[in-house]
Amino acid sequence: MPPITQLVSQSRASDSGTYMPREYAFIKRRVKELTAIDLSNYKTRQMQRRLKALIARSGFSSWREYLRHLESNAEALGAFKSYLTINVSRFFRDTEKWTYLAKRVMPALLKERHRLRIWSAGCSHGAEAYTLAIILDELQRGVAGHYILATDIDSAMLSKARQGGPYSREDIEDLNKTRLQKYLEKRDGAYWVPPSLRSKVKFRHHDLLNDPFERSFDLIVCRNVVIYFIDETKKELYSRFAASLRKGGILFVGGTEIIPTIPGLPLHSMAISFYRRGEQA
Repeated sequence: MPPITQLVSQSRASDSGTYMPREYAFIKRRVKELTAIDLSNYKTRQMQRRLKALIARSGFSSWREYLRHLESNAEALGAFKSYLTINVSRFFRDTEKWTYLAKRVMPALLKERHRLRIWSAGCSHGAEAYTLAIILDELQRGVAGHYILATDIDSAMLSKARQGGPYSREDIEDLNKTRLQKYLEKRDGAYWVPPSLRSKVKFRHHDLLNDPFERSFDLIVCRNVVIYFIDETKKELYSRFAASLRKGGILFVGGTEIIPTIPGLPLHSMAISFYRRGEQA
C-alpha cells in the first residue's frame, strides 16, 4: 500500500467519481486543521464534487501542494474557507417566501411582541439580514428596539456585511425599484447599505456546529445552509434551533428544505419553508 502522501500527490478519484477513502480522510484532516471546518458534517458526494472542481482550476497539481500553499497564504486560505462554506445569498432571494414573511409571519409576531429578537444564521455577506431590517422598517417605519443578530463562520463575508457592501447587480436583482432607491446607495458601479440601515443589524462570527446558541428568538432565518449537511448533523441543528426559539417562534428555512419528523422536536410546519415551535412533542 503506498503512503498517504503519495495517494494525495496523485489526487485521483475512484471510478465512482469520488476520492479514495484514505485520500479523502487525509484531505478532511488537513482542512480541519487549517480552517476548523469538519467536512465530515457535510454530504460526502456533494463536497467531493466541489473539492474536485476547485483543485481542477486551482493551478496546483495535487492536494498536497495546494494545502501547503494555504498554510503560507492567509488570503488564499480565506478564499478557500469562503468556498467551503458556500456563500450564496442576495436581497429577497426567493421573493415569494419573503413576501409571505412580510405579509403573514412578521405582522403576527409583531402583534405578540412589540420588540422582536431575530437571528439570521449563516448570513453570508449580510443581504439576508438587511432584508429582514428592510421588512421591519416597512412594517413599522423604523427598526428601533428590535434585535437582529446575523452570524456566519466566514470572517471575510462578515467584514463585507458590516461595511454594507459592495453588492453586485446580481445581489440586488430581486429588489424592486422603490426598495432599491430607498434602502441602498449606488457608488462606483456597486451598491451599498447606508449607515442608517447597517446600524440595525449586529454581525458576529459564529460556528453553527460548535458555538453555543442564544435563546428566546421570535424568528430564526437559516436558509440553504443545513441542506448541505449529513442527516445526523441536520437533526442536531434543527433541535438546537428549536431550543433557541421561544414558544410560538418561527424557523424560516430554504425553499427545498423539509424538516423531517424527529421524536421530541417541537417544530410544526405552518407553510412551505416556515416552521413554528410548539410544545415539546
